[in-house]
Amino acid sequence: MNQPTLQTRRAFLRTTLLGGAMTWTVPSFVHLTMRSLYADTLDLRTAPRTGKDDTILVVLQLAGGNDGLNTLVPWQNDFYYNARPRLALPGSSLLRVNDELAFHHALTGMQALYEEGRLAIIQGVGYPNPNRSHFRSMEIWQTASDADRTESLGWIGRYFDHQCAGEDATVGVHVGNTPPQAFAARMPKGVTVPTGGGMNRRAMARNEHAMMAGADDEAHHDGLDGGSIDMLGGSARQAMSHEHPLDFLERTQLDAQVSSEQIGAILRGAAPDAVYPTSRLGRDLQTVGRLIGGGMTSRVYYVSQGGYDTHANQAGAHERLLRELGDALHAFAQDMTQQGNFERVVIMTFSEFGRRVQENANNGTDHGAAAPVFITGGAVQGGVFEKMPSLNPADLVRGDLQHAVDFRSIYATLLERHLRAPSAPVLGRRFPLLDFMAA
Repeated sequence: MNQPTLQTRRAFLRTTLLGGAMTWTVPSFVHLTMRSLYADTLDLRTAPRTGKDDTILVVLQLAGGNDGLNTLVPWQNDFYYNARPRLALPGSSLLRVNDELAFHHALTGMQALYEEGRLAIIQGVGYPNPNRSHFRSMEIWQTASDADRTESLGWIGRYFDHQCAGEDATVGVHVGNTPPQAFAARMPKGVTVPTGGGMNRRAMARNEHAMMAGADDEAHHDGLDGGSIDMLGGSARQAMSHEHPLDFLERTQLDAQVSSEQIGAILRGAAPDAVYPTSRLGRDLQTVGRLIGGGMTSRVYYVSQGGYDTHANQAGAHERLLRELGDALHAFAQDMTQQGNFERVVIMTFSEFGRRVQENANNGTDHGAAAPVFITGGAVQGGVFEKMPSLNPADLVRGDLQHAVDFRSIYATLLERHLRAPSAPVLGRRFPLLDFMAA
């Protein structure tokens, strides 16, 4: 992906930055020089690619633990209705998938993708020995670790380390506030674009800090919008220990500045090709769409939708979240199709766990285990994959659904068949591949 001209000019800029590298803000004369040189190289960098060379993965985190049973409803199952006398959704209100399953009535956008043959539904996704802690379970999903083992590096970060050495920081783009632990790598990569896409001076400084410290200093205190900041910082400090601190500081500062300039230039010039909903998720996916349409060479984008921790009064909040989700996904798919990029893009949704089968006393649901994962994209085989886990109380584990699919099989399939990367070095071992993407 790298262009020799940009590399040469970066080398020149690095020699000029050494005197000011110990500050967080690039000196103004260097900043102006960089803007001028970057403008000269922008066409060289983006025009030959036109956004159509490489496959792209978009990861959409549903933070808080989405209730899979009220998202993809087993509308003919008596166990479902017995367990949820107040929260169960009547079959007459649902959007039918088949004789067993139906979408929540708010998921009209997702139903449209399914009927167009562009949505894969993988049922019963989880992992052995599930953990009901938000923080630990999200850490497991983001690092692809076993439940009894702690990893500091993210699964996407390990992909960057193994497959993207020497690439620009923008090989990974996170839209939001807190960089995900999934991006934590031995050699830090990935930049953060704020919701709304504005690359102002504050955002550019935040990218410099994030690449240096491995985390955003505006992390949400509840941890549901991102990963473990300490672990991200640890990976960056480990990388720093392998080179002179001044070299590391100067390199990450420059990479963040060049990346911010590039992203800002694309966002200023790119217009969306579809009408997105005005929700935060809609705006974030619109930003991703504009970057893809503008020719960014990023391989992985990461966005998050929070609010799924529905312990009380679930019905109304869950309906709103699912409507935002379905509408935003459908708009993004339309955008990619109109751009001519849909065939090379795959978007995967995930949540750290599902909810309990039994509703609680507060008209909500508590932390559970297995849940469905939704995947859409031009190369995705549409349909329902794997069998719905049994809702029979005798088959539940501590009130939870037994998982049928290890989430790392989804990662392995995306790595092998979409990103065309060997999965074992990233995931630590091989996992069975699934049929939602052709070999």
